[in-house]
Amino acid sequence: MSTSTERLEEQIAHLTRTVDDLSDVVARQGREIDVLTRRVEMLLRREAEREADSGAGIPLADQRPPHW
Repeated sequence: MSTSTERLEEQIAHLTRTVDDLSDVVARQGREIDVLTRRVEMLLRREAEREADSGAGIPLADQRPPHW
């Protein structure tokens, strides 16, 4: 095998490993985003229930900021 062919094979192997590593990172981040999204939704529901239970008028999430 020629030296240039070996270099190309080494580069391909390195790039393949890099793509696999990045794929793992993206998959892990996707799982973390899913968990965080569920937590935010849970917190929003909990806060909406707390506002509703307190008898407040318009829920804070639906109020316009004072500068509007």
